[in-house]
Amino acid sequence: MSRALWEAGVLNRSAPTGAQGGYVARALLEEGTFKVRAVTRSPVKKEAEELKQRRAEVVKADQDDEPSLELALAGAYEAFVVTSFWKHCSKEKETVQGKRLADLSKHLGLRHGGLESVRQLMGGRLEVLHFDGKGVVEEYFQKVGVPTTTILLFYFENFLSVFKPQKVPQGDTSVLVLPMGDTFMDGMAVEDTGPVVLCLLKSPEEYIGRVIRLSTGKLTEAEAVLSQQTGKTVEASKISPEEYEKRGSPGAKGMAAVFRFYALKPDRHVDLNMKLNPKARTFHQWVADSKAAFWPFPPSSSTGASPAGSGNWPRR
Repeated sequence: MSRALWEAGVLNRSAPTGAQGGYVARALLEEGTFKVRAVTRSPVKKEAEELKQRRAEVVKADQDDEPSLELALAGAYEAFVVTSFWKHCSKEKETVQGKRLADLSKHLGLRHGGLESVRQLMGGRLEVLHFDGKGVVEEYFQKVGVPTTTILLFYFENFLSVFKPQKVPQGDTSVLVLPMGDTFMDGMAVEDTGPVVLCLLKSPEEYIGRVIRLSTGKLTEAEAVLSQQTGKTVEASKISPEEYEKRGSPGAKGMAAVFRFYALKPDRHVDLNMKLNPKARTFHQWVADSKAAFWPFPPSSSTGASPAGSGNWPRR
């Protein structure tokens, strides 16, 4: 039986030549156990060419084109699959795409992972479209009898885009806007998920049916870490999800609901994360490696960051 791992996160990019998929492919290629077939809509992109040079098979497919998906998945032993809500911002379309992948996984004999949605976790009290569609898809994978492994996480790379510190109009101070109040976020670097997924794919019997919430630790002093590593003064706004929602920016309501969920302090499997990838970096280590990408900080706005208005908003 073949097995696929579905990767789920609140905020992330498309794969495999995007962020998480690309790093998973590289981890598999470097370790050498698996032959790697990278599936992308744009096989001529630089990232796809790089994977070809590393001896990956690169094929073209689109999640709206079932025949191309079937050809791409046919004969696979295991697969890492990502849908992308942020390409179309449609829960309905993501659900259709996910169910199509589930049906193909069942037909082709793949084992495919699912994900949890905020609606499922909160009994419908919160609505987050880029969670809810995945929840429907997860249930469908279970319904059609495809074994699942789920990983959930928040990527540090969001601090380079939608949550990048914003420079205040006067002075040299920048503000980190995370609508978490006094609750601390968990997360990890996208690059470090590659070895994690490699371990999961190598030991399917151990992890099928599990939901793994990845983290390398809480971001207890994010603003202090950013200040130390960038040499710029960064302060935390510590606004609540309710205050963030009142700003009225596009997508603010959905993001406020996401952070209401995180404010409930869901369990994170830090020890398991470090077992699967002992070299996974803490936030402090990741910022030290990435500090050049933080400068210059963008100017602050009256409405705050919005997913709809950011070309760098991580996509699913």
